[in-house]
Amino acid sequence: MLPQNMIAAREAISGRYLFGQGVEIGALHMPLPTPPGASVTYVDRLDIAGLRKHYPELKEREIKCDRVDDGEKLTTFADESLDFIIANHMLEHCENPIGAVRNHFRRLRSGGFLYYAIPVRQHGFDSKRPLTTWYHLLQDDQLGGEVSRSEHYLEYANLVDPRPSHEDNIAYARHLMAHSYSIHFHVWDEDTFNVFLKKLQEHLSCAFTVADFAASGSEVIAVLRKL
Repeated sequence: MLPQNMIAAREAISGRYLFGQGVEIGALHMPLPTPPGASVTYVDRLDIAGLRKHYPELKEREIKCDRVDDGEKLTTFADESLDFIIANHMLEHCENPIGAVRNHFRRLRSGGFLYYAIPVRQHGFDSKRPLTTWYHLLQDDQLGGEVSRSEHYLEYANLVDPRPSHEDNIAYARHLMAHSYSIHFHVWDEDTFNVFLKKLQEHLSCAFTVADFAASGSEVIAVLRKL
């Protein structure tokens, strides 16, 4: 459960921007509080039964999922059909974050908002991992995330959930990858996430502004407005 101050920060920012028809990706048991003028469709990569199997620790919790879709692509939604997209602690799970943001903007109407929150490296289990560089993200966008997939799983096994030996870590990484376990493929802190957004403004053909950028506890919240 998130600390109350982080929930309050999320809700305050949500109340300023999220109205109309939108989606939340990967809400699981912690959907973002939204104002009365917002209608939310909850999207996840697995149905509720699949999510309960993947996350057995949530067996006693209510899980939100109205539609199964790839959150990086949202192919079941038409272009320019949404007023907002919420993705809290989702971008770090994307194998291609640049492609995900590009696809999200494609689904937004003009003036729509992307609401992102990402965990800050130093406050979580990624604290020993290297920060993701813009160059690496460009490679994942240009070559496909599968090119660096095994590298990410091995880094996770070595630095987040290590086993007694290097050979055990390799076997564990292969096991996680074979089951498509949802790890953090990428790692940011407040400064590098800010750089990521500025680079996106130069890189993407879709023009946008950063309407809000706030550090809150162990996460950073950013709200992007499509122009």
